[in-house]
Amino acid sequence: MAEFKKSKDGIQEELIEKIVFINRVAKVVKGGRRFSFSAIVVVGDGHGKVGYGLGKANQVPEAIRKGIEQARKDMQHVSLTSVSIPHDVVGQFKSGSVMLKPASDGTGVIAGGAVRAVLEAAGVQNILTKCLGSNNPHNLVKATMNGLRRLRTAEQIAKLRNKTIEEIAA
Repeated sequence: MAEFKKSKDGIQEELIEKIVFINRVAKVVKGGRRFSFSAIVVVGDGHGKVGYGLGKANQVPEAIRKGIEQARKDMQHVSLTSVSIPHDVVGQFKSGSVMLKPASDGTGVIAGGAVRAVLEAAGVQNILTKCLGSNNPHNLVKATMNGLRRLRTAEQIAKLRNKTIEEIAA
């Protein structure tokens, strides 16, 4: 599912929407079980902006719609290089951790389902990943987002320290 969003310039930009996981949950009531659905959705523009959302409803399409809405509100820019990510990072959320390593051009996205969805929506083309600890899709998506949001380019670090890139590299 791709949807168009109007940017400030009036140009339409395409958003990548990926459904990571749909879960059927049951509530036991007097007359039996009441079923509802929760959906984890990732939305990105493929150029470094990505967000995730969790939607819950009695019907699957409504849960997905709510998840997409929440993911759009959660979208943040992440630092990427032309081919990969700037440096190694480990993202953590509760017992789930995701190790993200930059890869050379032509490697592709080496990642599992939940992590792959986040990275593809963000626009990462070459990366190596490893899931450590929990492999629960909720925790993996949040751990991946945590890792991506902690990434900084050399220019950003130099600016924060009020130094030049050459001074930091030395």
